[in-house]
Amino acid sequence: MDWTAFWLTMHLAIWTTVILLVLGLPLAYWLSVSRIPGKFLIEAVVALPLVLPPTVLGFYLLVGLGPNSPLGRAYEAVTGSTLPFTFGGILVASVVANLPFAVRPFAAAFAAVDRRLEEASWCLGVSRLATFFRVTLPLSWPGVVTGMILTFVHTVGEFGVVLMIGGNIPGVTRTLSIAIYDDVQALNYAAANQTALVLLAFSFAVLCLTYALGQRRLPV
Repeated sequence: MDWTAFWLTMHLAIWTTVILLVLGLPLAYWLSVSRIPGKFLIEAVVALPLVLPPTVLGFYLLVGLGPNSPLGRAYEAVTGSTLPFTFGGILVASVVANLPFAVRPFAAAFAAVDRRLEEASWCLGVSRLATFFRVTLPLSWPGVVTGMILTFVHTVGEFGVVLMIGGNIPGVTRTLSIAIYDDVQALNYAAANQTALVLLAFSFAVLCLTYALGQRRLPV
């Protein structure tokens, strides 16, 4: 197995999960409590990566992050480098592609919290931020953990978006999924099978953990 690709994939999955935990929690909480008109538009944007073909999402991310885009020019002006075909580029793409896998479970968990408990905390003089960390988040932890797990495992198996944005540069953007594709293209089925079995076992273990956490949310 390509251990360089393995550690790069783990690095990408960890950073994607951490970033979406930080960005996804406030967005998911807002989606769960907000009643503003047109909220469905934001929900649709968040869920869009679920239905878009990876090549379509990857193409528009490549255009949006490229050196001819305002964001690409601004990034190049600050850092002196471009985002496409770098680890930073596939990290941005991975965050966008995995947004619904984090935000939707987070929002569902927050929506299930009894609002009377939050209101009781506010009436006792606890701030909204402190209430979130002391009441809402502890009650929502199974859904939050589920979102983190789904984000991590989906990042590990991501292929299309990463290939479109990062290409196939060993040690920089070559993940395990791309390594399997390369091995198949080279007719090296033994190596492809070894890597695929690792991903299969990993995915099965994660799904078992996710369903176990889901059962803990059911009343006994």
